[in-house]
Amino acid sequence: MTKPTTERGRIQITGFDAEHVENREKLSDWCEETDGETVGRWTRAWNRFKRNRTALIGVAIVAAMSLLAIFARPIEVLNITIQPFSIAPYSSTDILWLESDVSRNDPPSWSHPMGIDGSGRDVFSRVLAGGRYSISIGFIVVALTGTVGLVYGSISGYYGGWLDEVLMRIVDMVLAFPSLILALIIVSMFGGGYWQLVAAFTFVSWATYARLIRGEVLKLKENEYVLAAKALGARDRSVIFRHIVPNAMPPLLVYGTLNIGTVVIGVAALGFLGLGMSAETAEWGTMLENGRDAIIPGPGGDVRWWITVFPGAAIFLFVMSMNMIGDGVNDALDAQETGIGGGEHE
Repeated sequence: MTKPTTERGRIQITGFDAEHVENREKLSDWCEETDGETVGRWTRAWNRFKRNRTALIGVAIVAAMSLLAIFARPIEVLNITIQPFSIAPYSSTDILWLESDVSRNDPPSWSHPMGIDGSGRDVFSRVLAGGRYSISIGFIVVALTGTVGLVYGSISGYYGGWLDEVLMRIVDMVLAFPSLILALIIVSMFGGGYWQLVAAFTFVSWATYARLIRGEVLKLKENEYVLAAKALGARDRSVIFRHIVPNAMPPLLVYGTLNIGTVVIGVAALGFLGLGMSAETAEWGTMLENGRDAIIPGPGGDVRWWITVFPGAAIFLFVMSMNMIGDGVNDALDAQETGIGGGEHE
């Protein structure tokens, strides 16, 4: 028989050890705590990324190449110099054999570490300056395509129904064409140039981002916190961009990081085909096209390898570094470890 007690409204639970629960080993990285405070997904991902030496090497190389491109030659906007430094000893268009004792196709030397090309221009200066075109196009295209695809895919996945069907059929039509061929057609129609290349690769790349983000939105929009936000009267715009999109970002970040290198290769490919920048521009792919005959033995049977090796090495180094960064981002945001799609929200 239960012993009577004067304490009412209290329930005693046996077999429950509060101290054991507080001191138990964490079940997974999802519950990671530091100094008694729960660490969020993005903080955990950043901590993992910092421990990835390969990814950090990629970041260092990309940062160094970007800085070299920025400070290669002075930058002027509306006749106002906003960047006065000059690492490159010559302008990318200077024809040196007309003004000095160098000749065309001179091999690498102490004064010209990457040699002289067939037009008498310093290859080292052109490789540094060419990074401005190739690297900036890669980042701008990914920023534009990621933004367009994010908005497009979020709307399509959130509202669903006939709107989703119509929007996804448009995506299917864009993806039905090989991206490089479609970009080549667009550049052929509107001509080569910096912004023409940006527009061409933006037009052919946004659809992949849209499909990727749509799939994430379809999974996330049924989560409890989204339903709660709707029940509290939140507007659709707020639900999409405050609750769903932040949790759908990790796959987009991984793909975007890897896609920067893909865009740089695509731009270089069009440049090599003569459909990129103008012939005198020091874009890496255009430099390869200008030095196409360098792989054919010249007078005396010598191959002028330096004309194509150094621009090609710059492309390889940048793309390889971006792939290293992308792999690091992928590992840091891995779904099994950080709980991507698990419904965490702010």
